[in-house]
Formats: sequence, structure tokens, C-alpha cells
Amino acid sequence: MSCPICNRPAVAEYRPFCSRRCADVDLGRWLGGRYAIPAEPAGDDPDDDDPGPPRRH
Repeated sequence: MSCPICNRPAVAEYRPFCSRRCADVDLGRWLGGRYAIPAEPAGDDPDDDDPGPPRRH
């Protein structure tokens, strides 16, 4: 298995990374939102047949 950050061989202590540095780089990317999944805002789907909860007047 190779490190997903630098492609060096993984070390058991930091698996799947090769070092503490690469593990910290990955954590920083997660915390910085670089691994976010792009999504469309809710309610913009024209195929959505669910009108949502009934409104009370």
C-alpha cells in the first residue's frame, strides 16, 4: 500500500500514510474542506415530487 499523499510505502504506525507529516497534511485537507463533495442546493431539483410537510395557516 502506498501513501495517498506522497506515494511512498505506508508505515504500519501511520497507515495508510508513510509518516506523521503526511497524516497531518491529510487532516489539514479534511479540516480545510478540500475533500468536500460538491452538491446542488436542496430544492433545486425539478424532478422532486415531494412537496414537503403541509403548511399550517
